[in-house]
Amino acid sequence: MAEPAVFVIFGAGGDLAWRKLIPALYNLFLDKWLPEKFWILGQGHSRRSDADFRQHLRQGVDKFSRRGKSEDAAWDLFASHLAFIASELDDSQSYARLAKELAAKDKEWNVRANRIFYLASPPATTEVVVRELAKARLNLDRKRSRIVLEKPFGQDLASARELNRTLTNAFDESQIFRIDHYLGKETVQNILAFRFANTLFEPVWNRRYIDHVQITVAERVGVENRGRYYDAAGALRDMIQNHLLQILCLIAMEPPVSFNADEVRNKKVDVLRAIRPILPEQVQHYAVRGQYGAGWIEGQHIPGYRAEPNVAPDSPTETYAAVKLLVDNWRWQGVPFYLRTGKSLQARISEVSIQFRPVPHHTFPASAMLDWRPNRLIIAIQPEEGILLRFEAKYPGPAMRLSPVIMQFYYREAFRIVPPEAYETLLLDVVRGDATLFMRADQAEAAWAVVAPVLEAWGGIRPTDFPNYQAGTWGPEAADNLLAQDGRSWAMPTFLQCQEDIAVCRVTMAPSS
Repeated sequence: MAEPAVFVIFGAGGDLAWRKLIPALYNLFLDKWLPEKFWILGQGHSRRSDADFRQHLRQGVDKFSRRGKSEDAAWDLFASHLAFIASELDDSQSYARLAKELAAKDKEWNVRANRIFYLASPPATTEVVVRELAKARLNLDRKRSRIVLEKPFGQDLASARELNRTLTNAFDESQIFRIDHYLGKETVQNILAFRFANTLFEPVWNRRYIDHVQITVAERVGVENRGRYYDAAGALRDMIQNHLLQILCLIAMEPPVSFNADEVRNKKVDVLRAIRPILPEQVQHYAVRGQYGAGWIEGQHIPGYRAEPNVAPDSPTETYAAVKLLVDNWRWQGVPFYLRTGKSLQARISEVSIQFRPVPHHTFPASAMLDWRPNRLIIAIQPEEGILLRFEAKYPGPAMRLSPVIMQFYYREAFRIVPPEAYETLLLDVVRGDATLFMRADQAEAAWAVVAPVLEAWGGIRPTDFPNYQAGTWGPEAADNLLAQDGRSWAMPTFLQCQEDIAVCRVTMAPSS
């Protein structure tokens, strides 16, 4: 059983707590993963009663929990652990009162609880919250006091370093949990299990057998109600600097000696530091940006990015980014990693496509090879979570004819359970004090260093061709050229291929969640 825990959520009246944090904690409560003694204290600006706060949060649970609407008895028991405190984030007296309330809770429980300070407030408030927590001496217990931060972790390398200094002046690195919800997804975690719990693929997991790797995170939606934030961030900062680079690390890292948090994170940092720096004069050959214009998705007209709410009518912000990265070490020398992400694309797809090299010699006659394709391993993250392997087999009939087929594994089919949401996994790890899936300071800075040359180059040259792709397509033409210059092309996402080419894929897709 986990040790007693208190969650203090700064900005608990906001969207993050409503959509993600409380539904995740409620599901952990139902599954009996939370400690018997726990307390969730929400901080917000507006004054409201505990009853109003609980009712507001229940609406979020009913709408966003993977279990659907809550039952009265279960919710009432969970809600008895919820309370609200109205305060300003820069009010020192509020933190002094908070310290007294936490001390009183420890006395009531007759035990020192783990204290988790979750910053669900705007990034600009991080410094003041950290400062005030330190002034109230709520940071001193290195074993039991923890602080959780959401992305964006800085806006560039300089701001990330400054933020790290602010944090480490008040908290020890072991107390700091920089959360990236992508790392909580079952399939992303399963990359570690797939690679290091099996002997089958490790001998071919290197430059000798792998031709290239593609990582795609495509979103069908536009910026929705995030225009103000997104217009200051863009696709490179919002997705590639964190989510996609974290996935790259899991694919490219060396086998860790153990599953110790620092051992795993050391291997990830090694990958980021091995990525070849992109020289300023080479950015155009290694990175592509785009911005969506008006288009159609499933018969619905989608306005262009510049027509979205809270977006400047002449915005130069990219809603699509693709980069080519090279990892300069013995395992991956010469193997390109292509990363792409975008808004208002043709489909909602996240997957890793590992393309193996062609066979060294074609034994079969040309007539048998008409439909031949290189082997490919696909790690599907969404909309379905699973792993697929494409290989060649003989097509039934009297003649020798090779045809690609797919061997598949889907979580929903294999385990017959609904996997937990990413935030459930990550919040439970915070309760346990397990930092394996969280970014360390050096890792965050190394990730910013990878994209820094691209950000600097794009910031100095205003794009003249925006918008350069229609909503509902797969992005700008320049993204295709990025791979074409290497004699390659973007792979069709396997989920779509399985839907469109049943004869080749021969799979029955599990129902989407």
